[in-house]
Amino acid sequence: MTKLDSAALDLLFNEARTHNGWSDRPVADADLAAALDLAKMGPTAANSQPLRVVFVRSAEAKAKLKPALSPGNVDKTLAAPVTAIIAYDPKFYDLLPRLFPHTDARSWFAGDPVGAEATARLNATLQGAYLILALRAVGLDTGPMGGFDAAATDAAFFPGGEAKSLFLVNIGHGDPAKLFPRSPRLDFAEMAKIV
Repeated sequence: MTKLDSAALDLLFNEARTHNGWSDRPVADADLAAALDLAKMGPTAANSQPLRVVFVRSAEAKAKLKPALSPGNVDKTLAAPVTAIIAYDPKFYDLLPRLFPHTDARSWFAGDPVGAEATARLNATLQGAYLILALRAVGLDTGPMGGFDAAATDAAFFPGGEAKSLFLVNIGHGDPAKLFPRSPRLDFAEMAKIV
């Protein structure tokens, strides 16, 4: 496999930042679709693909999201051109006959609600991280965050229980003047060992 060049690594990791302020430059639907098309290619257990996303853009949808936001997240979320609700489908396994057709993977999860929940949460979280990188890859900035009431968000956006929220990602073209200084990162030896 070919390595990415330094410009690509800078775009995805080294120079990429978590944004809290946004320009008024619009975000194209095509860029959101392109990013999701990239993110869905990342690995998930049994190709389960439990990620579900609502891209909140309209003033009406932002007003619906606002009561669920922690006070410190209101202004930056309302200013962001788009906010993605990263969620998971608790019944993802119903799609496994199509997504993982070479064995009966649905039976692994359908009778195991605890295992199914853990699998859905873990793999949708992975897919949410893939989406952050994919959004960066298509030229957008992101501001992932917690600091919201998941139950209130679910009641507003998933009233039938078809998905459950994990975290939010503000999306747009960031305002570099509103960035905090980059926080330190742990060294390799503090995070890992090779045995």
